[in-house]
Amino acid sequence: MDVSHHVNAVQRTVGGRTLDAGEAHVVTLSRSYSTDAADLWDACTNPERLPRWFAPVHGDLRVGGTYQVEGNASGTILSCDPPRMFTATWEFGGAVSWIELRIVDEGAEQSRMQLDHIALVGDEMWPQYGPGAVGLGWDLALLGLAIHLETGESVPEEFKEEQWATTGAGREYIRDAGEGWYAAQVASGEDAAVARRAADNTIAFYRGDQPPQHEL
Repeated sequence: MDVSHHVNAVQRTVGGRTLDAGEAHVVTLSRSYSTDAADLWDACTNPERLPRWFAPVHGDLRVGGTYQVEGNASGTILSCDPPRMFTATWEFGGAVSWIELRIVDEGAEQSRMQLDHIALVGDEMWPQYGPGAVGLGWDLALLGLAIHLETGESVPEEFKEEQWATTGAGREYIRDAGEGWYAAQVASGEDAAVARRAADNTIAFYRGDQPPQHEL
């Protein structure tokens, strides 16, 4: 695997947004794929394809319906405008955040997926882990999507297992993507020392180098 290629293919930004519920952090990932927008939308929303690169997703997959990502978050689908975007709550560990997924047509056989993960300021994990807490998890998902779209197949079983991130190319990917989140957090205006500590904590967590103080 060309780790550098996949890490550098992702654009990472950290920003803010004002919601009715208060001020929020916005963690954004964006990556172009060599497929048309309709196929990219299908890969991101079709319950038959999601397990091939992400995870099984169960539930009533329509506006107002609820979903459950197997072994992960649940939530409610808030809006859907196929094949352009959907929004949903992301509920995990007693906390509620939001996701917004957009598909952008970039021409013949080229389209971009952008994912915003939005969490209210005051999230107890932010001071310790920063944007990488959710960012690195989504980085791994975007990598799985790239493998699926390139091969047309499910990602290898060893990639789906948590151990992949703790050995070989997985450790390298987590390190380099974590450094990307460090750079994005500094670019957002955060103090470099604060961002450095958060990135180091997150990289260590995902690589299994230290016991977690919070579940991510």
